Amino acid sequence: MGHMNVNTLNAVGISGSPSARSKSRTLLEHTLATLGERGASTRLIDLASLPADALLGRQRAAEVDDALAHVREASIIVASTPVYRATYSGLLKVFFDLLPIDGLVDKTAIGIATGGSPSHLLVIDHGLRPLFSSVGAITTPTGVYGTDSAFENGVPHHSLVARIEQAATEAVTLAERVHAAHAAHASAGLPTSSTLVES
Repeated sequence: MGHMNVNTLNAVGISGSPSARSKSRTLLEHTLATLGERGASTRLIDLASLPADALLGRQRAAEVDDALAHVREASIIVASTPVYRATYSGLLKVFFDLLPIDGLVDKTAIGIATGGSPSHLLVIDHGLRPLFSSVGAITTPTGVYGTDSAFENGVPHHSLVARIEQAATEAVTLAERVHAAHAAHASAGLPTSSTLVES
């Protein structure tokens, strides 16, 4: 199987933190940088900077329309969130509510969360994976969860960076499989949407 080229591999990061300098956003930026090292073009969407009424679906705004368009065009989606009430942030929820039911079909997703202690580690499996699945995304086996103690002076420890690198590698592999399946279906004259990728 041939590798996807730079123009094909497109990663979009979605920051669900209300703070521009949160630990979850730091991990998101590290992940996008790692995907960039693997040949992806990258873009970061900061949900906190988007118009609130448009995020809530009360009105249309070009900034939100553009963010949704970038998500539609991406092959890899990375979503990060601090843990609130044992789950992902409201910002992330309202943005995903704007996606159609199949809005992330055939896209690969990486879930990132941060919390004060290891007790919320399962937010990846019980919160972010179901969120991605609800709109059709294929999630990487490796999720990224960081506690306060996993950072020193705002910099993630090596073990956390290693998980980011593993998740990024998995995301690229899955995205390449989706791309190859689409190419095979197209050459055979078969429909290319809603492709199921076997692991």
